[in-house]
Amino acid sequence: MQDRATATRTGASGHGAAAPRGLADFTTDKRVLLLIGMAVVIGTAASVAAWLLVDLIAIVSNLIWLGKFSLVPLDMGTVTRSPWMVLAPVCGGLVIGLMARFGSEKIRGHGIPEAIEAILIGGSLMSPKVAVLKPLSSAISIGSGGPFGAEGPIIMTGGAIGSLFAQLFHLSAAERKTLLVAGAAAGMTAIFGTPMAAVLLAVELLLFEWKPRSFIPVAVAAMVSMSWRPLMFDAAPLFPRQVGFDLPWWGLLLCAGMGILSGLQSGLLTNLLYKLEDAFERLPIHWMWWPAIGGLVVGLGGLIEPRALGVGYDVIAGLVSGHMMVQAVVAILLVKGVIWLVALASGTSGGVLAPLLILGGTLGYLVGLVLPGDPALWALLGMGGMMGGTMRAPLTSTLFIIELTGNVHLLIPLFTATVAAYAFTVLALRRSILTEKIARRGRHITREYGTDPFELTRAFEIMVKTVDTLPAEMPINEATAFFGQPEHAHRSYPVVLPGGVPVGMVSRADALRWRAEGDHADQTLYDLVSDASVTVAHPDDLVGRVTDLMIAADLGRIPVVDPATHVLVGLIARKDILRLRSANLTEESERQAFLGRSMRNMSKAIRKRKPPATP
Repeated sequence: MQDRATATRTGASGHGAAAPRGLADFTTDKRVLLLIGMAVVIGTAASVAAWLLVDLIAIVSNLIWLGKFSLVPLDMGTVTRSPWMVLAPVCGGLVIGLMARFGSEKIRGHGIPEAIEAILIGGSLMSPKVAVLKPLSSAISIGSGGPFGAEGPIIMTGGAIGSLFAQLFHLSAAERKTLLVAGAAAGMTAIFGTPMAAVLLAVELLLFEWKPRSFIPVAVAAMVSMSWRPLMFDAAPLFPRQVGFDLPWWGLLLCAGMGILSGLQSGLLTNLLYKLEDAFERLPIHWMWWPAIGGLVVGLGGLIEPRALGVGYDVIAGLVSGHMMVQAVVAILLVKGVIWLVALASGTSGGVLAPLLILGGTLGYLVGLVLPGDPALWALLGMGGMMGGTMRAPLTSTLFIIELTGNVHLLIPLFTATVAAYAFTVLALRRSILTEKIARRGRHITREYGTDPFELTRAFEIMVKTVDTLPAEMPINEATAFFGQPEHAHRSYPVVLPGGVPVGMVSRADALRWRAEGDHADQTLYDLVSDASVTVAHPDDLVGRVTDLMIAADLGRIPVVDPATHVLVGLIARKDILRLRSANLTEESERQAFLGRSMRNMSKAIRKRKPPATP
């Protein structure tokens, strides 16, 4: 028995509860170097995909509207109004509907909700169809006049490239997610030349974590894309112009007010979008035809204001320059808003970022006509506020506008506006324009990050230190009788040697089985439960590790032993772990004023010490 006891003691420290992992600030290991190498490849591939998408949009636009082959981006303001301006978006919508119906339904919409779903639900697995059909459908949509940007499609395409590349190797779902997001960030960087904003977009929208394992490869992919950008596009900011901020000391209040107004605009557009989606859902025709209906509205809007069609980078440049006619700004704000909402609700393929910049910028420009300072300043604040409020990404929005224009000195005004818009929409709307679509498919996601209490608490802080045990030498018939007594309510008990070393766990189900078998009269608990090494935890183990051990071994209770002597020092049950969760909820909800209470107690103490008045 001594040999078996020795083996069991060895198992107690080596099986299931092996020596605790060395704890550090981060869990990242050397595999991040492999992901960095892969991110270099993905960043390059996503940059090429972005370059091809931009050229493809230019080719389709020139073919449709001018009847010629050209790689020069088309300014829709130069297109002559004609019946073709109505028919072209309808034809484009019809082609996209057919591609979605018989190709892949995932090409519908702007792409970011689909990327989030692939990350959180689909194991970061994306199909080759998406990588091919998404940019093609977006080029047709935008080229035929769709009021969208190229960033949503390239985020989806870059993500598909990262996912497909990751699927060539033996990687975990978390590692595939990192590479998917790396491709998305690289694609956005290639389009806009905003690597820091692209990385922050990954953190605020796509990664759903803040870990070096994911952050570093994503940043590498973005910087690789930025390195390629001068060869494919231009090294300068996309909309370079220095806008002054010479407002008085109370100017930041006006910036916050602009942000709140942008948040109101964002909330209105978000609600209208999903009301329009509901209206399309009620149509008695297949969704394949919806983009053509949306195209009809787009074409009619184009007859009113042609500059509302297409990507609209020329409009953004005009707002940033501060030299647009008021009538044109009003027309673009109204027409762009209507046709973008209808087209997006119809399921047409295209991005939301450029339209958000235009809609927020036009409102800011108009407000800036009555506020102090350059109207271009307020246009930029409107762009940042609109993006921050709609996408619920204030850090991304702030740096995005700065990197787009090179106006580093606008950091504080932009941050003020985007945070104000973010605060407004968080309080006013349950979900954003990106997550509402996912929620309507029956999925719930949370955009809040927090520290896991299981990764802060040690086993000794929650374990029961006085443990009921059963001796290893107890006969089986006594053990079965023990579980039959009502005062012994636990479902399982540790079985220990005379020195307190656990050799296994015995449960009520075990006792019932032994009683039914009836052939264990001459055996003890040691004979039946010590054949395999017992799974135990150590006092310094994190509760998260203890929970993992319980799940792996399918245990409801786990012994805690001294790592040096292997002697039982405590026990953790599921209810102890649930109490930790309850304590964390209490910290969120229980409110107390400690300072006020302390002052009241001090006042009472002083009154008690005060001597009675002399008669």
